[in-house]
Amino acid sequence: MSTSENRSPPSQTPVAHATTTGMTGGGFYNENSTPQWDAIAAVLPLLEEAAASLPLDGSGPVTLVDFGCSEGRNSIAALATAIAALRPLTNRPIQTIHSDLPTNDFSSLLRTLRPDGQSVFGSPDVYSSIAGGSMFDQLFPAQSLHLATSFNAIGFLSRKPVAQLPGYILPNGPSAVRASGFVSEEDRTAFSNLARADIATFLKARAKELVPGGKLLLQVFGGNETARTCDGIYDLLNDAVLAFVEDGTISRDVYEAYYQPVYLRSLDELTGPVTDPVLGAAGLFELNKATSYEIPVSFNTQFEADQDIDRYAKGYVNFFRAFTEAVLRSALPDDGGKDLLVERIFAKAEELLKKDPQLYPFRYIAVAVLLTRTAD
Repeated sequence: MSTSENRSPPSQTPVAHATTTGMTGGGFYNENSTPQWDAIAAVLPLLEEAAASLPLDGSGPVTLVDFGCSEGRNSIAALATAIAALRPLTNRPIQTIHSDLPTNDFSSLLRTLRPDGQSVFGSPDVYSSIAGGSMFDQLFPAQSLHLATSFNAIGFLSRKPVAQLPGYILPNGPSAVRASGFVSEEDRTAFSNLARADIATFLKARAKELVPGGKLLLQVFGGNETARTCDGIYDLLNDAVLAFVEDGTISRDVYEAYYQPVYLRSLDELTGPVTDPVLGAAGLFELNKATSYEIPVSFNTQFEADQDIDRYAKGYVNFFRAFTEAVLRSALPDDGGKDLLVERIFAKAEELLKKDPQLYPFRYIAVAVLLTRTAD
């Protein structure tokens, strides 16, 4: 499933407080997000811990929300884990809410939530819905949520702090292996500052929605002292786009204005806003756990076993295509040939990877925090 005929192109409608219109739809993100699930699975013990310690006094539903649900495969699996931990502790009904941008392709998720008229979570007293909106805004009534999760979505920034990034397509800059391209210190600082402010904005919105004692599990791709999750994949996309700049298909002006508005944080950058008084979120949450970890990457492991370069290239490129296509598509001129050019860019990425896979080594580093909403 890699052609436009059997995949829904991302919507081009802009959304306030968002820099992408969502993941590639039509089932494409669900099919190409196994690494993201593996990163989520690594912190499921934290999710179980959170669910088992929720404040359950009162009546009404216990409400669980996942921000950044995309097409829902990973969102449903994560909340199923929380429900399993929660169910022995209460007979109250449970409400799951799966939230993403209004431009997200919710169709697969909606079909999955109630197959044959029954809850996908296997219980008649689990009720599910969706909510469209930016995770940087308050989306739910005050003190209406018990547990909130977000996996990977916070890596996408709330706005673009600079108009151009002329030397590379990602604010974190190229990998040491490829060393092709540059990001100025001034621009790096602008993105770093925005990334910190975005965490604080997210925390303040969740603090309004969560009940005192409610839990927040926030996980995202990131980096450590040895590797960054952006290394390899964005080098490859950058090289593929530059191939069309060099042959004149894409202008230099278009390239310099195009970048992926994504920032990869260290663990310190993720946890810092929780206690930084300058950012306005200090005191809203207690920091329970913080972790940085690395997961094996499914397509890397498969390639080590079978040395099938065609399968490896397809899996590797489809993986990053699922979350980069929308922004790339919106940056290209709307001249009638955009769909074909998008296909050619990702095909070029496969070609470059098969030619020299050692230029684009990929490791998946993630960071996560478990927080408790303090009492006002």
